[in-house]
Amino acid sequence: MVQGMSEDRLKRITNHLDAYVEQGRIPCAVCLVNRRGRETFFHAVGNCDVENNRKVQRDTIFRIYSMTKPITSVALMMLYERGKFQLDDPVSKYVPSWKDLRVYESGEGDNIQTRPSKSPMTIKHLLTHTAGLTYGFMNNHPIDSLYRRRGVEGGGSSYTLEDMMEHLSGIPLLYDPGTLWRYSVATDVCGYLVQLFGDRDLDEFIEVEICSPLGLEETGFHVREESADRLAACYQHTPDGFVLQDASEDSRYLRRPTYLSGGGGMVSTIDEYQRFAQMLLNYGEFRGVRILGRKTVEYMASNHLPDNSDLAGMGQPVFSETSFEGIGFGLGFSVVIDPPAASVLDSKGEFAWGGAASTYFWIDPVENLTVVFMTQLLPSSAWPIRRELKTLVYQSLVD
Repeated sequence: MVQGMSEDRLKRITNHLDAYVEQGRIPCAVCLVNRRGRETFFHAVGNCDVENNRKVQRDTIFRIYSMTKPITSVALMMLYERGKFQLDDPVSKYVPSWKDLRVYESGEGDNIQTRPSKSPMTIKHLLTHTAGLTYGFMNNHPIDSLYRRRGVEGGGSSYTLEDMMEHLSGIPLLYDPGTLWRYSVATDVCGYLVQLFGDRDLDEFIEVEICSPLGLEETGFHVREESADRLAACYQHTPDGFVLQDASEDSRYLRRPTYLSGGGGMVSTIDEYQRFAQMLLNYGEFRGVRILGRKTVEYMASNHLPDNSDLAGMGQPVFSETSFEGIGFGLGFSVVIDPPAASVLDSKGEFAWGGAASTYFWIDPVENLTVVFMTQLLPSSAWPIRRELKTLVYQSLVD
């Protein structure tokens, strides 16, 4: 037994991940479990670059996509702690072009009808994905089509966060802020606010204020030249297995982007992301370095949906990196509010998030536990590996 976890039962994780790779469902898998501040389980299997027969290693660099969101949210809350803004401040206080945003009512294309918003969009709405924004790839609403047509999520090699803000200023909201929950570009807008309040580019702020203090040398918005040979390839799920989606040797992640996506643009390694997760589990501190205050982390990890609702109760049950029943939402990540309703073995108060290439992490303050999982397979809904992994981790707890 190690830190209250059965070593024999932990081996079930090894067997399960090995089977996923051997059956050709995912190219590779890396899993790291820490409990009570100590490593209790690590396993790596498969090829991070199938075409070049390159084995996944502990220091392999992964596209973490939406696991960028918690990092950007932490960055914005660091600036909140410094008195740069209040959470209930209207976004238009800092972005004047957003003062008169309107709300979708009917129609599509050039015939969309709108009305004035019943409530202003606040910074807290952005952090909780209740701002009325969306993602163009959702592809289930006329406003999604406008996002795609106007290139909101990236419009060319010189596209910037400032360009995104300008494009969004001319597109109606899906709903009145605070009334529904919908996964969206809201965290990219948070990244823009980090630049505004932090008076420097988003990647520089995160590097100086978060990565450097925590020793996250490979975590950032692109891969350093000297580390390029450690970037994993990324794959797309198909009915017959998977195909190459982004080769490691010519990936866009080898260059600094002009569009610094605070919602999905970063890379990291499993150990480095675990340090970030451990900092949150420690309520803002890691090895003597304090990133956030204790009360701030407690506040972020609380459910901020109205009336303590879960995501199912807030409507908009389209794509997300979490299930909806029994799951609330904090400032940057999901929060378990009702484990039986969520149909998983989580503890109440566990907070988590995942990335589009099937990466995932969760933090369980009750069990003093962090788990980080890395692979590179799009989309994250291809296999139920996250839910299976939770069962396998929790069944190993004996103390």
